[in-house]
Amino acid sequence: MAVYEGARPRSILLPRRQPRAEAPSLPRRRMRGTVRARRRASRTSIVLGGIVVAFLLAFFSWAQDVRVSSTTYDIARLQLERDRLLAQQQEIHSDLERLGQEPAIRKLSIDAGLTQLGEPLVLPGR
Repeated sequence: MAVYEGARPRSILLPRRQPRAEAPSLPRRRMRGTVRARRRASRTSIVLGGIVVAFLLAFFSWAQDVRVSSTTYDIARLQLERDRLLAQQQEIHSDLERLGQEPAIRKLSIDAGLTQLGEPLVLPGR
């Protein structure tokens, strides 16, 4: 069984202070696993990742701008159509007002080839 210098039972209530050794015989090196295995992230992958993130952010911003632009275009188109329909409604309403009166009806009938009725004919009964 191997005995390690730092493996001593500890108190549950209060941890004791360990006496410090002045200088260990071999200095202990703490290295992360990735450094020890020589697997560090290369700068190229970090730069490529940054470019991809920047591209995605720019793409989402552009998509929002396109959505706002298309909505604005649709609103403008619908307002123009509404104005056109209101003008057409006003024109039809004024035509009905003008053509619904007696002189206009008489003029249209004369233009169509109709004449005014003469005196009524009274037929004797049998």
